[in-house]
Amino acid sequence: MSTKDRSVVLASLPVVAARHPWRWVGVAAVLVLAAQFVHGLVTNPAWDWPTFARYFTAQSILTAVGTTILLTVLGTVLGFALGIVVAVLRLSKSPFLQAVGWTYVWAFRSIPLIVQLLFWFNISYLYQRLSLGIPFGPEFVSFETVELISPMGAAVLGLALHQAAYAAEIVRSGVISVDRGQLEAAAALGIPKFRQFRRIVLPQAMRAILPNAANEVISLFKGTSVVSVMAIGELFYQVQVIYGRNARVVALLMVATVWYIILTTLLSIGQHYVERYFARGDRR
Repeated sequence: MSTKDRSVVLASLPVVAARHPWRWVGVAAVLVLAAQFVHGLVTNPAWDWPTFARYFTAQSILTAVGTTILLTVLGTVLGFALGIVVAVLRLSKSPFLQAVGWTYVWAFRSIPLIVQLLFWFNISYLYQRLSLGIPFGPEFVSFETVELISPMGAAVLGLALHQAAYAAEIVRSGVISVDRGQLEAAAALGIPKFRQFRRIVLPQAMRAILPNAANEVISLFKGTSVVSVMAIGELFYQVQVIYGRNARVVALLMVATVWYIILTTLLSIGQHYVERYFARGDRR
């Protein structure tokens, strides 16, 4: 058979899609497990859905959700603002500034968040009074630390300082991921450094920064539950207060869980659109 005849025969053969029987077995197994889980949620009275429905939109829970969102927003904004400064220190050509930035990141990543929060909450125990003036000299202004840092202020301060250490590394990793040859080419063309950063470095760095930054924000959102040790009325603390009174532990934990899922999902949706915006020049 000639090559031409062989090509005609091959072209006339039907195209059959590849079969993946084990893939369908896996899908069926997952669907069965999911159906069993949903069936248990619906039929098991221990989940106590009437209590869940009663408290899910209760005023105390909604207020606690607002407090959780406020802590997340303040911790994120202040944390990333300080994190950018620390990242600049770490990227500096000065060995001293690099050492300062590295020390900050090392210190605040080494100390657990709950320890930092309790430290700031009890700062008045260590320093009853702070003052401004000449070092080892006269004081111009002094104030009591009890009046300076409230429980909410201590929570925001602790979350922001903790978040800044991780934000600094996220920003630094995004900046150093940009090919330095592009900056050298831009410098050769006479493009000013600020424009190099705004038009070349930042758009490319954001593609590397955003996924990790969004992950940190979501972690911070869930991590605000740690401030419950300071008796601040965020979501998890409020849930604990309620089930401490009525002993409906599972139902109240589900209230907190569903709220965390809803807000985390909203953050993930926002992350998707922001990432798509900064990736518009990279799409094919």
